[in-house]
Amino acid sequence: MGSRAFSRSAPRGAFSEVVLAEEKRTQRLVAIKCIPKKALEGKENNIENEIAVLHRIKHPNIVTLEDIFESTSHLYLVMQLVSGGELFDRIVEKGFYTERDASQLIHQILDAVKYLHDMGIVHRDLKPENLLYYSMDEDSKIMISDFGLSKIEGADSVMSTACGTPGYVAPEVLAQKPYSKAVDCWSIGVISYILLCGYPPFYDENDAKLFEQILKAEYEFDSPYWDDISDSAKDFICHLMEKDPLKRYTCELALEHPWISGDTALDKNIHESVSAQIKKNFAKSKWKQAFNATAVVRHMRRLQLGTSLEGPSQITPTSPSRNLKKKNPESL
Repeated sequence: MGSRAFSRSAPRGAFSEVVLAEEKRTQRLVAIKCIPKKALEGKENNIENEIAVLHRIKHPNIVTLEDIFESTSHLYLVMQLVSGGELFDRIVEKGFYTERDASQLIHQILDAVKYLHDMGIVHRDLKPENLLYYSMDEDSKIMISDFGLSKIEGADSVMSTACGTPGYVAPEVLAQKPYSKAVDCWSIGVISYILLCGYPPFYDENDAKLFEQILKAEYEFDSPYWDDISDSAKDFICHLMEKDPLKRYTCELALEHPWISGDTALDKNIHESVSAQIKKNFAKSKWKQAFNATAVVRHMRRLQLGTSLEGPSQITPTSPSRNLKKKNPESL
């Protein structure tokens, strides 16, 4: 692997494995994504796109690509090591968690995504699983990872590919309309919603009904879970989870909202309620999985064929442990 020598240890994955490595000269730890070339057959454009995007990015809240090595059998991406754990795990472990904490998290995410958008890059798969803490420090910053579905906007290109994670995908993607960076803003709205109550705004065990909710932008601020959440927070979410992408807040507008830039985010401890709902709705066996766009792609194909979407859901990445019924999350 070039002039660097690394010691490595990690479990294997289906498509690739990520290993912890130490640069022996400096004893600096990094993460190496090891991708078998056989697994890349037919997917060369995807990895080339991811590398092209990562090469352009340098932001304090985005995991960086530090180097690339290649052998006869593997491609190795040397990534900045992020060791602070996943977003939901850290929230559950906290003893104190407030709206203000959520606001500060979303502020960092908005700042990073605005940076991407200003560079003409759309992430297209923003979700809690792709948000990691940089370190175990109490005041650690949050980092955006996984640019496998990201896209560099071109003057002559229109994004229309069915991609994203069920539950976080924007209505215009499901409606088979050309879409823009506004899809990321929708996803940030969904993440903000979950951070304040612990359950998703859209859920149904039947994927047709799930997509129907999203296409109509049907969601509620259910009592009692939202009773102690500020009107400012709800207003902020409504501007991001706006059905019409032309009316939806951009990252720049969202950063100017008083819930982010002002002092309207409340300091009341909501940890007990939020952590209980996170543990109930996002059990690791359900949400701690790699990206799976099967349901979204199936939806597109059936629309094209004019067939019914009815049938049992195969959506696994964002399915709560039990069915979420409108106006009654306690039925979970």
